[in-house]
Amino acid sequence: MGSPHQFVAVVDDDDAVCRALKRSLRSAGIEAETFNSGEAFLDMLSSADSSLPGCLIVDSLMPGMGGLELQRQLAPTGVPIIFIAATLDEAVRGKALARGAAEYLKKLVDSALLISTVRMALVLPHVPPSDSP
Repeated sequence: MGSPHQFVAVVDDDDAVCRALKRSLRSAGIEAETFNSGEAFLDMLSSADSSLPGCLIVDSLMPGMGGLELQRQLAPTGVPIIFIAATLDEAVRGKALARGAAEYLKKLVDSALLISTVRMALVLPHVPPSDSP
């Protein structure tokens, strides 16, 4: 699946969602770390000994920094991002996918679909998107 230190970062302001996603990922042998905000995730990245995750699972709507802003800030890294949302807002979904999101799923996603989506994202090359249209 990649580097032995590869992990998935889950960024969601709902602790129950973080726990459920982490449990699902770990049951499939995928290491996961959770963060309750985009700011908390970026703070972790700014620490000297941190490394980029293999992919992110991000809530599209959170207090403070939302998923689209986090995606914008992480665009230069090329880290695949899977969005999750309580309701499917087509405008937000369209923006996320147009900006290179790996997928956009409804919360309470089937565990098998989540795992297959994460596995797909983990094998995507980490190439920052080009600036060309």
